[in-house]
Amino acid sequence: MLIFSRARLLSASWRAAYAGAALTLPLVTLAYADTLYVGGCVGAPGAVSCVLRVGPAGDPYVRTVPQPGNEADKARATERDQKWLQRCRPIVAQDRYGVPRYHYAAAGCAFGVIE
Repeated sequence: MLIFSRARLLSASWRAAYAGAALTLPLVTLAYADTLYVGGCVGAPGAVSCVLRVGPAGDPYVRTVPQPGNEADKARATERDQKWLQRCRPIVAQDRYGVPRYHYAAAGCAFGVIE
């Protein structure tokens, strides 16, 4: 009898953990629109593990590049871009899975190498 009452108690706490996570995460996400919250819970009754990852909203793989400050920097950046385009001649072609990929005429172009 003791085992069954403990199982009911754990089952109730399991449901409470899920309900708490389901209610808390959307409220926190709404409170901070510029921050992304990703979380979840896994486990079985009596052994629950929950994780919450917090980070800036948006694509983590997109890097913002600062723009040149003055005209001389803009001219150097344009010249550098033109040299890279002339050397590398990038093209986009689909691979055998239909995924578009960049191909370059010279080695190191994927890393921005000019010479």
